[in-house]
Amino acid sequence: MEKISVNTNLCDGCMNCVNMCASVHRVSRINIVEYHSSFYSIVCQHCENAPCIKICPTEAVTDEGVDSEKCIGCGLCVMACPFGAMIFEANIAEKCDLCAEREEGPACIRACTKRAISVVDPAKVKSKNQEKFLAKMAGLYESDTKKSSFVNVITSQARARLVLEE
Repeated sequence: MEKISVNTNLCDGCMNCVNMCASVHRVSRINIVEYHSSFYSIVCQHCENAPCIKICPTEAVTDEGVDSEKCIGCGLCVMACPFGAMIFEANIAEKCDLCAEREEGPACIRACTKRAISVVDPAKVKSKNQEKFLAKMAGLYESDTKKSSFVNVITSQARARLVLEE
């Protein structure tokens, strides 16, 4: 399932996403927290074996969100969430559903002026990271942050011939 991702290098903590989410829903389902001068998002991670879904006695919590008609306000899902992403407001649980009811997609993404928020598919991110890793191993990847006149990556053939001296 897709997830909300916030690029901490771009997020400036303006809270536009939080305010927009609160205006679309009755409470914001995303929270931005400052930690060591960087801003991080606390939002539902749509876990594969979600503890909030497993613990709900009325099956109100699903992958798609929370059925407010079934929710009895016990708060077990809030306590079970390992990310602290479940919201409990007016005795009803809430969690990010990627604005499933909105045709234009998640409201927080539209509200972000820095374009720090996006929806990502973890499987695609994993695949992209694996490709980047393999390119580094093969000596075909050049990092943008470490450009220099020295060869940054030694190819596997050269590495095999290299004798390390201590």
